[in-house]
Amino acid sequence: MAAVNEEATADLRHRSPPPGAQPPDAVLDLGFARLDVSRAERTGLPEVVYAEGKTAEQVVGCLAGLLRSAPMALATRVPTETAEAIRQRWPQAELDPLGRCARIGPAPVGVGRIAVVSAGTSDGAVAAEACFVADSLGAAVTLIEDVGVAGLHRLQAVRADLEAADVVIVVAGMDGALASAVGGLVSTPVVAVPTSVGYGAAFEGLAALLTMLTSCAPGVVVVNIDNGFGAAAFAVKVLARRNSGADG
Repeated sequence: MAAVNEEATADLRHRSPPPGAQPPDAVLDLGFARLDVSRAERTGLPEVVYAEGKTAEQVVGCLAGLLRSAPMALATRVPTETAEAIRQRWPQAELDPLGRCARIGPAPVGVGRIAVVSAGTSDGAVAAEACFVADSLGAAVTLIEDVGVAGLHRLQAVRADLEAADVVIVVAGMDGALASAVGGLVSTPVVAVPTSVGYGAAFEGLAALLTMLTSCAPGVVVVNIDNGFGAAAFAVKVLARRNSGADG
């Protein structure tokens, strides 16, 4: 593994673009992947490595490539053996086994405040992914766990924390009703993440997805099933846009 990593790093040094801002169409061709190294300049968010389905060597190579033009690189859906390969290559890497994420390099700060709210402990992995990604993209994150609608008094108890956030990410499976409950309580924008948690008729998250899409609470945005990454990315882009003072 070490020999492969050293070879990949040497090759990346040879192919890397010069320091400074990348042109909007800059690509780093690794042979097995073409990294969009100018994505941050173009869209406000860097390319993130989706590790599932890739070999450990490919993930390490992609992360090394991204680090040639940025101080931080992020991977999601990282299998255990890939996490170990990342740790061997970068001992200082931040790893979250529950959220299955990895970050190499310092995260930015000052984007804004995001609260991630989970309905139950079973939604923890998706909530952890949302937290890790939001933190890695510069948000200050507050995690609020296990406040599902089966005990609404728990939600009322954390209402002030929800209002204090700039964006709330709601992670819920089964009937997915927590997003509507939160959306009806606070003025904060809400991003809803349906999870695949639930018994048979939950249809692996489809029931929660449909409930969130048909929410009667205004201002609820819905991402795909189990997509904590997508929710965090959307929330950070909204906050970054606000901070830039852009009005369209």
